[in-house]
Amino acid sequence: MDLRRQGGDAVVWRNRALVLFDRVVTPVAVCDVYGDVLLANPAMAAECGTTPGRLRGRDVLELFRPQRATQVERIAQALRLRHRSRYQVSVCWPGPDGSERYGELTADPVSDTVEETPALLVMLRVGGGPEPSAAPPVERVSPTEARILALLAGGATTARAARETGLTADGVTYHLRRLTARWGAANRTELVARAYALGVLAPGVWPPRA
Repeated sequence: MDLRRQGGDAVVWRNRALVLFDRVVTPVAVCDVYGDVLLANPAMAAECGTTPGRLRGRDVLELFRPQRATQVERIAQALRLRHRSRYQVSVCWPGPDGSERYGELTADPVSDTVEETPALLVMLRVGGGPEPSAAPPVERVSPTEARILALLAGGATTARAARETGLTADGVTYHLRRLTARWGAANRTELVARAYALGVLAPGVWPPRA
């Protein structure tokens, strides 16, 4: 009698949990350890422009593409070692209206016992845009080298660059050879292009300046 009552209570609480799961406004899914969706709430399905039932069996990392593969590799390694930390992955995905959306997936391993292979409780936080890419480091050059590069970018000859910087023509050529060897440039045109790419010369400015 008590066992039947306990079983009935378990069913009641399971049904209540499922109702709560469906009503949570945060996109949530339960995945197996390989990332395949076992259960998804309507909010999660809405982000994919579909219904919860159609998400079952889908790979969550195909639905939401990681922006950095190294994050996924670390999580996979941790799960193989049965670590039970919270994992976060920056992702992007096509929204229901076709626009690119960005956010963060948070995965928590959950199971009844430590020995049991965990499932993953996955929550999606929708963000406002892509992760900002790291700005390229500014290459360190001497003030004289920067001035010569700016003059070259403006169309100056070696002779004019020498007059403007107070160097001899050989002195200008010496600095250009050093920069060409350092950056692996094939010619002066490529040297100027590298100067812009490395942040030595300010883009969108005329006449060119460092």
